[in-house]
Amino acid sequence: MILATASQLRALLEAAQSVAVVGASANELRPSYTVFSYLRTKGRYDVTPINPTIAEIDGVKAFRSLTAYAAERGAPDIVDVFRKPSEVLEVVKEAIAVGAKAIWFQYGVINGDAIRLANDAGLAVVVDRCLKVESARLDGGLSTDLNARFL
Repeated sequence: MILATASQLRALLEAAQSVAVVGASANELRPSYTVFSYLRTKGRYDVTPINPTIAEIDGVKAFRSLTAYAAERGAPDIVDVFRKPSEVLEVVKEAIAVGAKAIWFQYGVINGDAIRLANDAGLAVVVDRCLKVESARLDGGLSTDLNARFL
């Protein structure tokens, strides 16, 4: 199911316990590091980097693949994807194979075939949204009131 409403996103984020960040980077200037770090330090989720080129990020063990992650830790609740759109179909196939419950395509990670495959497989699917932004909104860190005044 493709999730688009605030209530659907809230339900997903409140139910989730684990997040596997595919394409997480140890480079502090990359959005994939910022999102990983934010989610990890907020303490709401067990957040794990998935990246075949690194051993760890900030002391958190990285896994080469979702398959390696699932073999040791079980299926993640959310697979957060920071990959080129042309590379995400394989990520979706692997997420389905390991039994992930949801796949979250970060801003700009849009691939129609991958979205359809994930949706058809019964995963909760979030497209073109930032997990950090939506998590902050859930925690009260971002207002959804367009009329809010800032002092």
